Amino acid sequence: MRRFAVLLDAGFLKRKLGSQQNPVRVATIQRFLETLSGHALLRDASMYRVYYYDAPPLTDKVRRPLRGGVVDFSKTELARHNGQLLRDVERLPFVSVRRGDLDFRGWQVTGRKLRTDETSIQISADDLQPVIKQTGVDMRIGLDIASLTLKRHVDLLVLVTGDGDFVPAMKFARREGAQLFLVTLGHAVKDGLYEHADIVLDIDAAALIPATPQ
Repeated sequence: MRRFAVLLDAGFLKRKLGSQQNPVRVATIQRFLETLSGHALLRDASMYRVYYYDAPPLTDKVRRPLRGGVVDFSKTELARHNGQLLRDVERLPFVSVRRGDLDFRGWQVTGRKLRTDETSIQISADDLQPVIKQTGVDMRIGLDIASLTLKRHVDLLVLVTGDGDFVPAMKFARREGAQLFLVTLGHAVKDGLYEHADIVLDIDAAALIPATPQ
């Protein structure tokens, strides 16, 4: 029997299956995995493991510009939610969490404020937003694709992402004899992702989102 591994780009999954008003919870991720495993092209295969790639919440304390005071990112509702989600996902069977990092990189003016034909604008504290970058996740996904392929742990990789940066890793896996299925959840992606996937699995993101906030 063929074995497959699922590699979940959590940032992508949370954007497709949740929103700011109704963020993803572990029950939605479980529904997604059950739907994926029950797909006609995977039903007769055995799931080896799910790899979930995300960064723990930012815990930095930084000085707020203009308004003054200190922002403690660990106290935000988003940080609390994402921290709990990560703990809940860790407890799912056959799931391995791979952690990246979040880095605070200063402040920027919101795009809304800059959409103007004026040659100068006046900035207030409310027009500034933190710049937070995720690092290390893409590297870990690429390394796991290579490891799973070279060690022959699985015959098939199921990559859930919309990020075109994974094309080199996808090409490597297929050159080494693994099959690669792509799940984009209806997201428009670069042609290279389609080109270097054996099959794009059609899974309806809207059907997985709860009708009311969880």
